Amino acid sequence: MRQKILFRNVLLSFCLAPCLSAADPDVRLIIDTQTRNLEIIKGEETLEVLEHVVIGRKGAGTKEHRGDDITPLGNYRIGWINEKSAFRKFFGLTYPNLDHAEKALQNGRIDQDTYEAIVKAEFRGQIPPQNTDLGGQIGIHGLGSGSLSVHEVFDWTHGCIALTNDQIDRLSQYVEKGTLVTVK
Repeated sequence: MRQKILFRNVLLSFCLAPCLSAADPDVRLIIDTQTRNLEIIKGEETLEVLEHVVIGRKGAGTKEHRGDDITPLGNYRIGWINEKSAFRKFFGLTYPNLDHAEKALQNGRIDQDTYEAIVKAEFRGQIPPQNTDLGGQIGIHGLGSGSLSVHEVFDWTHGCIALTNDQIDRLSQYVEKGTLVTVK
């Protein structure tokens, strides 16, 4: 039954115009958690590479629950932008996505209602619920008034991707709500 629902939802996604797809479809970000680089790509051209990005205190991988300090891997969009963040700027990712929801439902980490809320948000092109047991408020941000010396040595976030203030300012020239982001 779940497979039929999932198939129907995937089919519907091709028929619906998501609200978050307004961004330039040629611009995308690839965040490599191994090399610690954020690559800004337009079409087939790399526009800029931001080096030494910082991830969650517990590394990157499958985020198990809220507060686990893991940066989740996957494909997202910029769901919202906070230009007045304590971290200078914050580009919120559409986490959790459908892949996370499916795995979490199968493993009993979320219930059917939570799964359906995430699915509905994804297929409407909206921001998924940010208050689930899978966590939320994952994004790309600067340091704000945080310590550059800590940033240069430690993975310090609770699951976000952190850049220096200069890097987040440079990144903001390229991204907007709906920009595609891959965290690998």
